Amino acid sequence: MNYEIARKLLIDQGISENNPDTLLNRLKQGKPPVPGQITSVLLALKVAFEALKDSLALDRDLAYALYQLGVKGQQLFIVGRKAGIDWPPLLKEDLQRISLAVESIFSGQWQTMPTEVKLKDEG
Repeated sequence: MNYEIARKLLIDQGISENNPDTLLNRLKQGKPPVPGQITSVLLALKVAFEALKDSLALDRDLAYALYQLGVKGQQLFIVGRKAGIDWPPLLKEDLQRISLAVESIFSGQWQTMPTEVKLKDEG
C-alpha cells in the first residue's frame, strides 16, 4: 500500500457518508466491522504515519478523517455498548489502536498500546 491509497482508504473509512459499509457507518448502525476492515485501516494509518512523520501540515480532508476514526469510533463503540450492542471481543482494543495510530500521525512519534487502557465508560 502506498501513501495515496492509504490516504484514500482513511478518508473513505472516516468521512464517507455514501457507503454504508465504512467503518464509522457500520458502527453507527450497531454493526461490527467487516472482516479485514480494521487491519486495512491500521495498515493505512501506519503507511500514512511513515509518509507524514516529518511533515509539518496535514490536508484538511485527511485530518478530519483521522479525527473521525480516532475519536468518533470510540464514541460510537461506547454509545453502542450502552444501547446493549454485543460488540466483538477485540473491537474496543482495535479502536484504541486506531486512536493511538492517529495520535502518532499528529505527533510524529509512533505510539504503542499500554498494557492496560480503559475507555472513559469503564471507570
